Amino acid sequence: MTDHSQETAGGITTAAAEWPAVEELFGVRGEPSRCWCRFFALPGASFAATPPADRKAQLKDKFDGVGPAPGVLAYRDGSAVGWCAVEPRGCYPRILRSQAFKAAGPAAAADGGGSVWSVSCFVVAPGHRRSGVATALLAAAVGHARANGAAVVEGYPVDPRERPKAGPSDLYQGTLALFLAAGFEVVSDAVPGRRVVRLRAG
Repeated sequence: MTDHSQETAGGITTAAAEWPAVEELFGVRGEPSRCWCRFFALPGASFAATPPADRKAQLKDKFDGVGPAPGVLAYRDGSAVGWCAVEPRGCYPRILRSQAFKAAGPAAAADGGGSVWSVSCFVVAPGHRRSGVATALLAAAVGHARANGAAVVEGYPVDPRERPKAGPSDLYQGTLALFLAAGFEVVSDAVPGRRVVRLRAG
């Protein structure tokens, strides 16, 4: 972990992500090990055309550059148990082309007077779900974005009340309740069951 970690409730510590812990958390089986959080970074057919090994290499490159980490991690008892991807919105071209974002119109397109960062994905290890990890991750993501110059943090959560059949594969962008509890406000509900939410980071 980095020296900038923060202790939260439930014995959870959060910090800017480091590659070895991300690699261990994502593992070798399951959707994280196939996607490597590249779905929103690779628009159109590029995602399907990019093998998982190349997606992994692309995410690792994010850690090898000079910019801030592309996300935050949650730790429990010294082991990484959760990841939240958060980067400047321009890093996610698929979000900019998404139905929810386009339907939001000017409310989402506005930059809020400064840089907009997007919370695009959550990964929580089995056995640690529904235990406060996602809440801690979102708070850490906002803090990470703010520390790196964000004026606004944006999310694209699902509202399970409108999508009662939504399973884990649908909820990786988080739930509406999670974001509302963190102080985010809805700026668009143009797509049923999907919201665009914002929080001023300043």
